[in-house]
Amino acid sequence: MATGIGARPAPALREYVDSYVGFDLRGLPTGVHCGPPSRALTAVISLSDPFEVASDVDDGSPVTRFGSVAGGLMCRSVAIHHDGRQQGVQLSLTPLGARAIYGMPAAELAHTLVPLEDLLGTLGVELADRLRDASTWAARFTVLDQLLLRTLGRGAGSDRVRRMHPEVAEAWRRLVAARGWFQIGAVAAESGWSRRHLTERFRGEMGLTPKTLARVLRFEHAHDLATARDPLPWADVATTSGYADQAHLVRDWSEFTGRTPTAWRHSEVLLGTRQSPADRP
Repeated sequence: MATGIGARPAPALREYVDSYVGFDLRGLPTGVHCGPPSRALTAVISLSDPFEVASDVDDGSPVTRFGSVAGGLMCRSVAIHHDGRQQGVQLSLTPLGARAIYGMPAAELAHTLVPLEDLLGTLGVELADRLRDASTWAARFTVLDQLLLRTLGRGAGSDRVRRMHPEVAEAWRRLVAARGWFQIGAVAAESGWSRRHLTERFRGEMGLTPKTLARVLRFEHAHDLATARDPLPWADVATTSGYADQAHLVRDWSEFTGRTPTAWRHSEVLLGTRQSPADRP
């Protein structure tokens, strides 16, 4: 059995948090799930046993147990070891959410995994406890709203949200809207900054260069197509997500997941997990 429930955060949080997902996976084969790179800073809270996670799928990174874990932007998949069952809640933060909720730029978390309570302190411990005590997905999503709104309130009056340069925020917005197919030089020209200066400021804020983020965004689009209920053939996935040809898709897929697309599909036992929307406005 594999179920996933998606929900939108409260309106006041939507600039900082893209989505909530609750998942309950049982009776699946034991395996290693590739948590792919994406535009989101992901945090996950286990509702049962701790997660066993390595920061890379193929480089021999040690497996660490987390009751709750947060990560920054990545350009490699993390390896999530499981015995065929997992239950938890995932939230996807924007880079502005890193400042507003964690109190730091996204770059400080790039390519890393840390316990969520290291970032949120006692509020992170309370969040995990209350999520585990709640008996329905709707109640858990309400807990997330309440605690994350408290986190925002805790930083009221500080400048940690306002410190992101508008030029960097605009470059991020355009890259995401275009799914990676956007020339960073256009924002640089409009701002009066050099392309090199904007690239360095962008990396200092996000932890990835615009060029690397563009590749991640194209891969993210391809990954979404490949995990759809009726996935397209790989050649069509490549074309639709903007790759010049299937060989370029294979190159990026192998770099980001440590597997070719076909090998990934054969080994990824969590494929087939589907999200349904929660009953929330």
